Amino acid sequence: MRPASAPRFARPLRPARATPGQKLALHAVLLTALASLSTLPLHAAEVEVKGQHILVDGKPLVPNGAGGETRLEDLARLGATVVRTYGQEPGKILDEAQKAGLKVIVGLWLAHPRQGFDYNDKAAAQAQLESFRPMVERYKDHPALLMWGIGNEIEVDLPRDPDHPLWPALEEASLFVKNIDPNHPTMAVTADTGADKIALVKRHAPSIDVLGVNAYGDSLLTIDERARKQGWEGPIIFTEMGANGHWAVPQTAWGAPLEPSSTEKAQKMRAYFTQAQEKGIGAVPILWGQKQEVTPTWYSLLLPTGEYTETVEVMADLWGGTPPGGKNRTPRILSLVHKGPQSFPADGETRIVLETSDPDGDPLDVSWDIMAESTVRSVGGAPEPVPEHFPQGVHDASPEGARIASLPPGRYRVFVTVRDGKGGAATGNLPIEVK
Repeated sequence: MRPASAPRFARPLRPARATPGQKLALHAVLLTALASLSTLPLHAAEVEVKGQHILVDGKPLVPNGAGGETRLEDLARLGATVVRTYGQEPGKILDEAQKAGLKVIVGLWLAHPRQGFDYNDKAAAQAQLESFRPMVERYKDHPALLMWGIGNEIEVDLPRDPDHPLWPALEEASLFVKNIDPNHPTMAVTADTGADKIALVKRHAPSIDVLGVNAYGDSLLTIDERARKQGWEGPIIFTEMGANGHWAVPQTAWGAPLEPSSTEKAQKMRAYFTQAQEKGIGAVPILWGQKQEVTPTWYSLLLPTGEYTETVEVMADLWGGTPPGGKNRTPRILSLVHKGPQSFPADGETRIVLETSDPDGDPLDVSWDIMAESTVRSVGGAPEPVPEHFPQGVHDASPEGARIASLPPGRYRVFVTVRDGKGGAATGNLPIEVK
């Protein structure tokens, strides 16, 4: 129904004429936009696998980068070539990666049997495949697409069974994707190599082109040898990597894992990145961002406040790029130790002593915090709740240490963050127990 006050016939408004100056300004804007577009390929890249190499438009590409979805221009400036996703809607990431000059390993999330998915249920398995169709059809021609990541550690926590239906499910997913998009490789991702995981991928999923392996600590030094011994002949990517995982470190008497400082992690990561580079293996550490998993810092390359850790500096150094802080180097934690009991009564106390340095001689800001020990241990990096903070337990805080007291009985971690004011940071923590 037309309102009574509206005219029966509406005459379109005549647009105002642009002045000569406005026309020139508009012309300049259009030229600038076209110039920026001309630097980016507007067609899908030609990606192929030859032997142990990935070729993009005929040129070898070593997929160095990180798992994440933020600050992609900073990631590219490190010298990275890729970013990896896990199954989320990738449109925005693909567009931002294209602007930054990165390629994207787009993850397609396969449900995990350990979480109740039954790959013997053919209807459910087919429905899962069909759920991939819109994403693959929508993005198969995107110029930033490098390959499709089929699942992530779907074999975790399962009894060893070479005939488990999840292995042929990888092949079904790979063929399903290739039928829609024959122009991009597919990659399967396992948690380390196991005794025969790679052989099972090769046997049951022969259409998989690239092997992704998630591994941490010194296991990274021998992955390629173990994968080749199991018969893998194609490219290998460290699709997740980091210093020692929380399952492979010393623990306190009450079972709290001891997290290495960011400085200790960076020292380890330099060795892992260097060997991967020498062997032509792509290195994709986690996480280009921040997450709570055991602690907020264990697997995070960035702080919630935006600073980057020393491992990021190492990445830029080995990949020929520049960290977010330019030539600035991050602070170092030389020592973080208890000077008192790790476990003490509620009316007692302990002291944490810190020693730091900065390669550039920058003045350092040191902040202290206490959080409850996480009681959730997720499997496969699933989200965890952030534990409660107890700042009232920090006393006499200084750049050299802090006194810890006034806490109710429980298990905690004392965190220290060292910032240089130029974008770099160092992190460390120690567990304590209040009886």
